[in-house]
Amino acid sequence: MTTTLTEPATLTEPAATAEAAVTPDTAVLAEGLHRSFDGREVLSGIDLRIRRGEFLALLGRSGSGKSTLLRAMAGLDPGFDGRLLVPPRRSVVFQEPRLQPWKRVVDNVVLGLPGPRSRARGLAALTEVGLAERARDWPATLSGGEAQRAALARALVREPELLLLDEPFGALDALTRIRMHALLRDLCRRHRPAVLLVTHDVDEAVLLADRVVVLTDGRLGPDHTVTLPERRSRAHPAFTALRSALLAELGVAEEPDHPAAT
Repeated sequence: MTTTLTEPATLTEPAATAEAAVTPDTAVLAEGLHRSFDGREVLSGIDLRIRRGEFLALLGRSGSGKSTLLRAMAGLDPGFDGRLLVPPRRSVVFQEPRLQPWKRVVDNVVLGLPGPRSRARGLAALTEVGLAERARDWPATLSGGEAQRAALARALVREPELLLLDEPFGALDALTRIRMHALLRDLCRRHRPAVLLVTHDVDEAVLLADRVVVLTDGRLGPDHTVTLPERRSRAHPAFTALRSALLAELGVAEEPDHPAAT
């Protein structure tokens, strides 16, 4: 299911609380973040800042450390060294919707949500993602795109200050992904959380994010600010230029007549 966190993450020395990151302009601050597994360093001194309301896409090959960094921000992996400040209200959406099959869609959306008005809030969230008519249905009756829309509703109904997306559209077909991209852009404009999207899809990163960073062998490359019009198009010269730069940073060569797959 969508993991929703309301408690501060476990943070290493120097001691700090998640609330310390809540400033007028900063949602996430990582300084010197290291994480190792079985003697292999997966994160190697990560320094990263995500502003409030900013959409950051994190690109990288499989095994580059993308999900490890996201899990640290989510509070799901406290075994890192360094300093990490995150806001107390965080939600995570994974590649699989993780809906509980024995609960109806609206009950999945409001799972664990306190208060007498939680059901009304859940219905409002489902309306936002175009699933109001499926509120009383069982998860097994939803398509892949509908299930992921329900997962987004469950994340956003909690009004997170930080929305963490771990390849949430990776299992969807191409047309459904296009629709989900448009929906996510719209939802982020309305709710204005800081967003970290972990993806291996260069096109997806450029179409959605304000800023793109590549993670290679546990180290962050330079920031790439996305300077595209609000209605983004793959045909725009700035899209093509940034896509090529990111592919080069990922070590993927493009052929002139056949752009490399992402």
